[in-house]
Amino acid sequence: MTKPIVVVGSLNMDFVLRMPHLPARGETLRGWDFQMLPGGKGANQACAAGRLGGRAKMVGRVGSDIFGQQQRLSLGQAGVETTFVLETEGEATGVALIFVETGGQNMIVIAAGANAKLLPADLTTAQAAFTPGFLLLQLESPPETVEAAAALGKSRGMMTILDPAPAQSLRTELLQLTDLLTPNETEALTMLGRPLQEVTIREAAQMASALLGLGPTHVIIKLGAQGAWWSDGQTGRHFPAPRVEAVDATAAGDTFNGALAVALAEGKTMEEAIPFAGTAAALSVTRLGAQASIPRRIEVDQFSP
Repeated sequence: MTKPIVVVGSLNMDFVLRMPHLPARGETLRGWDFQMLPGGKGANQACAAGRLGGRAKMVGRVGSDIFGQQQRLSLGQAGVETTFVLETEGEATGVALIFVETGGQNMIVIAAGANAKLLPADLTTAQAAFTPGFLLLQLESPPETVEAAAALGKSRGMMTILDPAPAQSLRTELLQLTDLLTPNETEALTMLGRPLQEVTIREAAQMASALLGLGPTHVIIKLGAQGAWWSDGQTGRHFPAPRVEAVDATAAGDTFNGALAVALAEGKTMEEAIPFAGTAAALSVTRLGAQASIPRRIEVDQFSP
């Protein structure tokens, strides 16, 4: 039997609108294909893990509203246990406004809502879910909760996979509790205090080494169409991304992390798990939306670029 996957993090309702290009300050654009879809980094990763065959459980908060009900429904349909998705009186479910330009790049604005009320005390309620396996974390929840979850996971023999998104600097204490850090280029540069720029594969290798010095055991830098760079301090390797026609990059990184956890939970090596995760992420960018874009297991297994 595969090991369980616990996701602690955010649940949002995404309002997605496509447009020819991302708007400049004061610019009004005509958009199309408006959709309202379940999202949130935590929920996306849980959905990916469940849809790809993992034994996933979600820990988070929603409001007492229809959006919270839709989140539970979407996760349940993906095979995710939602016992520890708590209802929050007086708060709305989190929302994200997502603008997607032709070519797939996006701009996102988030209102945390109930996500901001996910506190360390809630982990006590959910501690039965923390059994030896994998713990997925992101940064759309209060930082003290993320750190408390990492500490609880460590004490229960879990492998902690931290997606440091949205981009920000992190406390050393959290990084030292992290087994696998998975930033994209922007997040890696931000954590290292470097100016934002395009990153080459060689630069990614150097950045991974610098990030390892902050505490994590493994680092995977997600490089979009360039693939990913993995390092554990002794071994470093580039994994190319499958070539696809990008429509919307929303949740590609979340899909990668959920898929990575599934592969590792099945006993695959890192060298086997990263291509699996890369394929799942590549398939997700060919579709609009967050959870709506996450592929099913048969699609990943049968994918041929």
